[in-house]
Amino acid sequence: MVEQVRRFNRTVTQRVGALDDHFLARDRPLGEARVLWEIGPEGCEVRALRARLGLDSGHASRLLRALEADGMASVDAGERDRRVRVARLTDAGRAELAVLNRRSEELAEALLAPLAPTQRERLVGAMRDVERLLTAAMVEIRTVDPEHPDARQCLRSYFAELERRSGVPFDPLIGSTAEPHELRPPAGEIVVAYLRAEAVACGAVKHFGGGVCDLKRMWVADAARGLGLGRRLLADLEGRAARAGARTVRLETNATLVEAIALYRSAGYREAPAFNDEPFADHWFEKQLSE
Repeated sequence: MVEQVRRFNRTVTQRVGALDDHFLARDRPLGEARVLWEIGPEGCEVRALRARLGLDSGHASRLLRALEADGMASVDAGERDRRVRVARLTDAGRAELAVLNRRSEELAEALLAPLAPTQRERLVGAMRDVERLLTAAMVEIRTVDPEHPDARQCLRSYFAELERRSGVPFDPLIGSTAEPHELRPPAGEIVVAYLRAEAVACGAVKHFGGGVCDLKRMWVADAARGLGLGRRLLADLEGRAARAGARTVRLETNATLVEAIALYRSAGYREAPAFNDEPFADHWFEKQLSE
């Protein structure tokens, strides 16, 4: 499998011209062209630029300085926050981006042209799968403090989705709670999933002792759905529960969260009698963890 991945990488880098210092027959390599695309017509914070492209600060600075020296971009303080650095395209940079976009489309057409119609469909379908799977592989799950800004943002989004889908106000202080002190070791823990440095999912575990843990606050952003992240997050939380000594994991959910219910059932959860007084829940599930 590793050798296949390496062959694929070599084929793609050669075919798209990643090795050429004059990418798409322009006077810059792929790295600088990619930064131009990422800045885009609206500009981009340098911090976000680094996160999206996975660049360290030194490499990002070198690429931006090269574009500035060519008159393609400028880096200035943000309008709202002077501490934030924002990269913007100059008029010359926008013109260069238009050329790159046109030539990139021509390259894509050249990739497809030699193939029969059925082969084109297979290639494009395979590309779609590869993009989705590579994106899924980029997601990183980290333990955070329950009052970390990213955890708070995810929880706010989770509560907002519950209210939007159910049409009923949700009060996290009523019923089966998951307050910060309940989600810090040894009482529990909370994790946040990151994609390109953006928080896109969360989940938590409450440790009760006696071989029982509750899973709480599982949420995945719309933009990150379809990547298998919900199942991966569920497995991560189950692993944390098992390492804490749990043999049974439990969770409750609302009937409107049909995708989550389907996930739980497919992952081996079974309907159980209500084990708490959560007024927002319609279903209670539990699962026996293997040794």
